[in-house]
Amino acid sequence: MTRQQRLVLIIAILASFVAFLDSSVINVALPAISKELGGGLSTQQWVVDAYLITLSSLILLAGSFSDVFGRIVILRVGLIAFGVSSLLIAISPSAEFLIILRGVQGIAGALLVPSSLALIISTFRDAAQSKAIGLWTAWTSASFLAGPILGGLFVDYLSWRWVFVINVIPIGIALWMLFVLKQKDVREEGVKIDYLGAVLGVIGLGGPVFALIEQGNYGWGSPAIFLPFGIGILSLVAFILWERKAKMPMLPLGIFSTRNFAWGNVSTVFIYAALSLGGFIVVVFLQQVAGFPATLAALAFLPVSLGNVFLSGVFGTLSGKYGPRLFMTAGPIIGGLGYLLFLTMGEDVNYWTQVLPGVIVFSVGLSMTVAPLTAAILGSIPAAQAGIGSAVNNAVSRVAGLIATAMIGVIIAGTLDVDGFHRVIIVTAALLILGGIVSFVGIRNLARQPATVPPVA
Repeated sequence: MTRQQRLVLIIAILASFVAFLDSSVINVALPAISKELGGGLSTQQWVVDAYLITLSSLILLAGSFSDVFGRIVILRVGLIAFGVSSLLIAISPSAEFLIILRGVQGIAGALLVPSSLALIISTFRDAAQSKAIGLWTAWTSASFLAGPILGGLFVDYLSWRWVFVINVIPIGIALWMLFVLKQKDVREEGVKIDYLGAVLGVIGLGGPVFALIEQGNYGWGSPAIFLPFGIGILSLVAFILWERKAKMPMLPLGIFSTRNFAWGNVSTVFIYAALSLGGFIVVVFLQQVAGFPATLAALAFLPVSLGNVFLSGVFGTLSGKYGPRLFMTAGPIIGGLGYLLFLTMGEDVNYWTQVLPGVIVFSVGLSMTVAPLTAAILGSIPAAQAGIGSAVNNAVSRVAGLIATAMIGVIIAGTLDVDGFHRVIIVTAALLILGGIVSFVGIRNLARQPATVPPVA
């Protein structure tokens, strides 16, 4: 790994770490925020939802910006915006002010994740690229370990406001390293923004995402839900029709003709729907039915984060050497078998014999899946389209997770009990196994090219 590549990888990790850390730390701070600023449960929900809605609705546009204006420029803007909004949140005088700034954080987060991955894709090739993505996955997974711990310490011994101040440290380091990198973006001449596509894309993603998040509060029969959902779906259809004939489309639909990109995103739908569905139901069941304290229930999946930290780099390297197909097939299937082990759980749960074995098996399967999946999808398209490609995959994973979470009530069919929990577990395992089957059918190992060190684009 050259000095330039090493700097790029660290910058990409720090930029993504900030966004993922914020997602993992916020839940710990919600009760303290509500207690000080008021607003009750609705305030807590909107502190989370404002971030998710803006991030999800703008992710495609941000990915397009990354390709048009350059990854380093967009990354720098995202880091500065995230840092400033974090500091302003830390001095929020009211809940309304905080919620608005959480929306701004979501916009900044949309700029960070696609740009950071696009920077890796345009800097590394072949086996080195898979290894870099594995390391990126491992270190960003560490944010899910650090988030609740740091958040708990700050809330208990200082203030919830310090939860947001902590973002400034990795942001400052990343901005300094961008300066040290001294690398200018390489951009195509004459490329313009697809403004109509941008508007249709934002509405098309934002409307359904808002409806999926808020349907639990208002119900699908409410105009506040079915109107944005319907308008969003129509906008998505119009977006696709427009992108087919636009001279400079925001989303070049031709990238879906690339086999690994198309099939990889189909696999993403099943895998990330399962991750959202299973992760939610196990933690809730352990608390509401099995009687676990909230902290212990939240720590039940700690081995999964540890597994990602220690194994993602290994499987990323192996994927680069042997190709992603084997790992994208076996990983989700192993993860599904891990979930099936949870079927031994009843009203009385022994963590060590009924939870931990399934968590460990699932952890190995997930670690085997994520880095090869990302590498297969993004490594199959031209580096010039890495920003929009990363944004598409990110949007697919988020929307799949939201749809799966919204379907939990239908699967449970009433109050959560052992039978309802088992139904959700079976659906989760089936989705993971389907993700593995789709990968086996659709993913192909690409011929390796001679290693090169391309310029940062």
